[in-house]
Amino acid sequence: MKVKDTDILIVPGYTNSGPDHWQSRWEAKLSTARRVEQAEWSKPVREDWTARVAEAVNEATKPVVLVAHSLGVATAIQALPLCDKPIAGGFFVAPPDVANPKIRPKHLMTFGPYPRDPLPFPSMVIASRNDPFCDFDVAEDLAGAWGSLFIDAGDTGHLNSESGHGPWPEGSMTFAHFLSRL
Repeated sequence: MKVKDTDILIVPGYTNSGPDHWQSRWEAKLSTARRVEQAEWSKPVREDWTARVAEAVNEATKPVVLVAHSLGVATAIQALPLCDKPIAGGFFVAPPDVANPKIRPKHLMTFGPYPRDPLPFPSMVIASRNDPFCDFDVAEDLAGAWGSLFIDAGDTGHLNSESGHGPWPEGSMTFAHFLSRL
């Protein structure tokens, strides 16, 4: 699949992805990418956030590829039952452990638990061994439950601009390869 043949939906997490974040950079570079905007980035409400993702999927005119980071992964996964159109693929980066009672802010737990059924589309989960929001083995277990290809990103933090992943060329190459196989 090529970029021009897809609707790429960028699904940021808690507090949105700033201008230096790889999601923002990809949105600017990929001609068919658009961000799923949320009304309240710093006070996420599961029902509102999932409804916005489902609305964006249902408005799409081309096959949808989800590109989600952090709480955006939980949002995208929880939105699937609300989507009327099929999803072509999911590229999920740094999913948070929304079942962990130590997660902060605590209201992020309202996005859990994750469904554990295999996803009805090809997907990839990329996780870091030292992500402060999710233990590596939890991310690997989620990927296994979903039937996702799992990529070990090493000790790379939360895979955001704060951990040095603004441009994230390795992620861009991985996404291009993922897209080409859809």
